[in-house]
Amino acid sequence: MTTKKKLEDLTLKDNFMFGAVMIHPANCKPFLEMALGIPIGKLTVSMEKSLIYHPEYKGVRLDIEARDENKTRYNVEMQVVQKPFLEHRARYYHSQIDMDLLNAGGSYGELPDVYVVFLCDFDPIGLGEYKYTFQSTCQEDKEYVLPDGVTTVFLNTHGTKRGNVPDGLIKFLEYVGSDLQGSNGDFQDGYVEQLQTAVRQIKANREMEEKFMLLEELLMDEREAGRAEGLEAGRAEGLKAGLEAGRTNGLAEAVLDLLQELSSEIPEDLKGRILAEKDSSILRHYLKTVSSAGSVEEFMAKLSH
Repeated sequence: MTTKKKLEDLTLKDNFMFGAVMIHPANCKPFLEMALGIPIGKLTVSMEKSLIYHPEYKGVRLDIEARDENKTRYNVEMQVVQKPFLEHRARYYHSQIDMDLLNAGGSYGELPDVYVVFLCDFDPIGLGEYKYTFQSTCQEDKEYVLPDGVTTVFLNTHGTKRGNVPDGLIKFLEYVGSDLQGSNGDFQDGYVEQLQTAVRQIKANREMEEKFMLLEELLMDEREAGRAEGLEAGRAEGLKAGLEAGRTNGLAEAVLDLLQELSSEIPEDLKGRILAEKDSSILRHYLKTVSSAGSVEEFMAKLSH
């Protein structure tokens, strides 16, 4: 049985805590300026689209949406578990922001610059950079950047190439990547100290504790529904000769999602093993095993038998 998390056990990498801290412009604005390397004017964080349960989003929406006085849009999401097609998720976010504006009566010429930022507790590209920035460039002339206002940034808490980013960003990423004990240490950085203070204040806030408990209940309902749906899908797929590649990826992602609910720390070799598995019968076995496991260790032990 999965043990419920307590608010006091969270670090900034937990989605609830990240949202609760970054929903305040005083915390979010310095982060965006440091992550993107650009000055940002007055920032407004969209309260109605963060930390809420909304059926249109099929559950709990935990990413941060913000805009500045120049109408530039920013979307930030914490990613603790490495899932396939992360770059496609970024593409979807860009399209959703554009469609919201166009559906509201805007024209193409009114579409603002949009930054989608993924804060990853893993190296999403595998090149050791703390920061990966993507824009559209001309293949015939690499110096020409398409002025479509679209930028995607992946931040990596496990970077190694320190010379390519400011020291402040490195300290921030080290803080985000720390466990509970490590996150309380002295990072010798004013912004990190500001975030540490914000985290302590949130943990001491009774109202925030109640919100977290409600969120945990909502997530638990989703997990149970997802587990039942996943098991049913697994049984149905067992009648077929094989799975399409997309369905195989979906089963692997379902296994990782359930493992994340058991622990935020999943061994990299285990992640790789699950994502690399293409045998549908083995993935269905993984799905059934993790559904009955009480911890990642128990899941691994059951696999070894």
